[in-house]
Amino acid sequence: MHKTKHLRTLLASNSLTKVIGAHDGISSIIAEKNGFDAIWASGLEISAAQGYPDASILTMTEFLNAAQVINRSTSLPVIADCDSGFGDVNNVRRMVEEYERSGIAGICIEDKVFPKRNSFLETKQELADIDEFALKIKVAKMTQQNEDFVIIARLESLIANQGIDDAYNRAEHYAKAGADAILVHSKSKDSSEVLEFAELWSNSEFNSTPLVIVPTTYFTIDLDELNDTPIQMVIYANQGLRAAIQGIQNSTKLILENKGTSIIEDQIASVKTVFELIGTNKVSETEAWYKSELEKLKEQTVF
Repeated sequence: MHKTKHLRTLLASNSLTKVIGAHDGISSIIAEKNGFDAIWASGLEISAAQGYPDASILTMTEFLNAAQVINRSTSLPVIADCDSGFGDVNNVRRMVEEYERSGIAGICIEDKVFPKRNSFLETKQELADIDEFALKIKVAKMTQQNEDFVIIARLESLIANQGIDDAYNRAEHYAKAGADAILVHSKSKDSSEVLEFAELWSNSEFNSTPLVIVPTTYFTIDLDELNDTPIQMVIYANQGLRAAIQGIQNSTKLILENKGTSIIEDQIASVKTVFELIGTNKVSETEAWYKSELEKLKEQTVF
């Protein structure tokens, strides 16, 4: 099944779609091997992996290049975090053209002004004009060529402390504009406000538009609880990166403190595991086949 069709099917199913953030090939390979349904090409993870803040500093091309690496490394559909659309309406149009052409299954844009700031920063979060953002969604839908390409509208009302009513109003506008899913974002320490929103949304005339959440701060909610809600997709957007950072910090510190790596060897992946994850055996298999075929050709050659 084509990746865009696969993502569309996941959104339409009755099962909760489980998505995890990635920033490179190896993180997406690991995510697939551990049973996730799709990959989130995380803006925070991609920015951090290149040593920059998540603050609209990297260009669209840099984010797209990272998403392409992720997409090539997995058979799972990839949803690309595209911040606030990289600029005005024509930037949004080009963004859809380029991401769709690259085989990315879907994109997500958030209703904050450019340049955006990460939602968990303790700074003022400025929301985009509701009508302007709805028209960006409409242009994005008009631009796509594959009807299965997914465009997710991300609500930042709760992040900007504008409340449930503002979030609901924006969600209806974006759904009416053609958004394929609504991501309601929150930095609350518990899940009460996203669950309240989900309950309201279930009674909306647009309730056929799937709901997506990102439980970064309200991490105590589990998959069993989410199965009993109207929420259709959950994205663990940055846990992989955070785990990798912690692991690297611990390992590098211990190597110097203990003047060698013996203390960490049983805590880190073996080189063999790395080879297995990235398919190194295929190199040997291809070389063996090549040599065998070359010998056959030489035996058949008549001088």
